[in-house]
Amino acid sequence: MKQPIDRRKFLKGSALAATAVGTIGAPAIVKAAPVLKMQAAWGGGIFLENAQSYVDRVNAMAGSALKIELLPVNSVVKTSQMQDAVHRGVLDAAHYVPAYWYSKSPVASLFGTGPCFGWSSQEVLGWVNYGGGQELFDELMGNLGLNLVSFFNSPMPAQPLGWFKEEIKGADQMDGLKYRTVGLAADVLLEMGMSVVQLPGGEIQPAMKSGLIDAAEFNNPTSDRDFGMQDVSKHYHLASFHQSQEFFECTFNKKKYDALAPELQSILKYASEAENSNFYWHNTRRYADDLVKLRDEQGVNIIRTPDSVMEAQLEAWDKVVERMSGSDPFFAKVIDSQKAYAKNVMNYLNLNQPDYKLAYNHYFG
Repeated sequence: MKQPIDRRKFLKGSALAATAVGTIGAPAIVKAAPVLKMQAAWGGGIFLENAQSYVDRVNAMAGSALKIELLPVNSVVKTSQMQDAVHRGVLDAAHYVPAYWYSKSPVASLFGTGPCFGWSSQEVLGWVNYGGGQELFDELMGNLGLNLVSFFNSPMPAQPLGWFKEEIKGADQMDGLKYRTVGLAADVLLEMGMSVVQLPGGEIQPAMKSGLIDAAEFNNPTSDRDFGMQDVSKHYHLASFHQSQEFFECTFNKKKYDALAPELQSILKYASEAENSNFYWHNTRRYADDLVKLRDEQGVNIIRTPDSVMEAQLEAWDKVVERMSGSDPFFAKVIDSQKAYAKNVMNYLNLNQPDYKLAYNHYFG
């Protein structure tokens, strides 16, 4: 004998079944991966390649969870406006050097283009990561009220003194020359009696060609060759203390950075560390190759800067650091931290490192 159907139980069961079927059949909602817009300070050349290399590392490690889209110079804002644009969220990120926002605070230039305490870019990055530099940078961001998180990478070799109309044989020849540089280096060379003009990279060669400036530096043989500096000068001086250590800054809007999952934040950081090594291996070879081309193919006179010029630079640095430390306690705080790190680390390295030039000359003359 059939049992009578309980209508209320039947309707309840049917509703539950329908709900289950609907849940199983509904398409999963996939949240789109965040895309960060990063503008570079470079319109082309090897530095834009370096920026792309960092972006490629992030994208490869993050997979479908995060993407960075790299934009070339002036895509959204001018280079001088990039930091403010990231702070306000107009840009998500930027790839440049700290000296480019030197006008906000001279302390910015200490993160890459400060005085040389006998160290190279590698050791300055060591100070950033293990000597308290990152904490001081974060403090600077707080003092300036900037909504930014930054990672530093790519230890650049010392920048050449640059291109001159005639060979420089002594410091006295630099007096009165109109010269292009950026950051604290401008203060140092002004101290040496030069007239300094701060220009973006793409304007250097035309300015020298027109006579607006007498001499200039940008960064390295590859970029200088790309700019065509060999067409306006045949005297290229390598070695200098005006910018003997520098590196890139990858800066992110802090609000957007904080919204990322911890593992994605880690990828942004560790991709920077990975690019640190790649830059040095990749760029050093390119610079070496292009220096030979400048000499052999473009007829450039490659000269090592005289010691008298570099000694005068160190004396000028002393005056600039003393003056700025006296007027800015935080500047002095960063300098003291750098000196303590350099004194300790370079003591070990100077005692331990053999004279590599001695070995080079043994084999190559």
